[in-house]
Amino acid sequence: MHRIYLIICSLLIISSTFAQDMSNVRLDSLLKEYIPSAQLEGTLGSWQISLEETIMLCITDEAHDRMRIISPVIEASSATPEQILACMEANFHTALDVKYAIADDVIWVAFIHPLRALRDEQFLDAIAQVRSAAQTFGSTYASTDLVFPKSKNDEDQRKADEKKARIKKL
Repeated sequence: MHRIYLIICSLLIISSTFAQDMSNVRLDSLLKEYIPSAQLEGTLGSWQISLEETIMLCITDEAHDRMRIISPVIEASSATPEQILACMEANFHTALDVKYAIADDVIWVAFIHPLRALRDEQFLDAIAQVRSAAQTFGSTYASTDLVFPKSKNDEDQRKADEKKARIKKL
């Protein structure tokens, strides 16, 4: 019995070491410390982040443990069927942790996550992914350089494109 108690106590101590309670105050600090080039507007729980030509909103609800980073891309009514299809395919292959979504006749890039479980690195990476997906709308629809290929032919094409890009850099 004593041994089980020690194991349980040890596990509780270890899990509390890794636990993180993300908060609006911490998010505000991360934004100011790690993205000093961004223009920030708003208050705790509702920020507008302008990073070069990309506008993002970070909205939280601490009471319901939710956080989202979103960026408007284009009016949905002006998007072509091919662009809508490309967004759906990107959600599976190239958008990774962010997704393209439609709300109020706007195509958005969205990252949605429980607030308290969010780690510093995840938050900063999410901002980078939202920004990248917004910037690559209409071209690669990618949030990072990582791509999950659709088929063997797509993988071969991706490798050929990477090789061409490396050669261009020379």
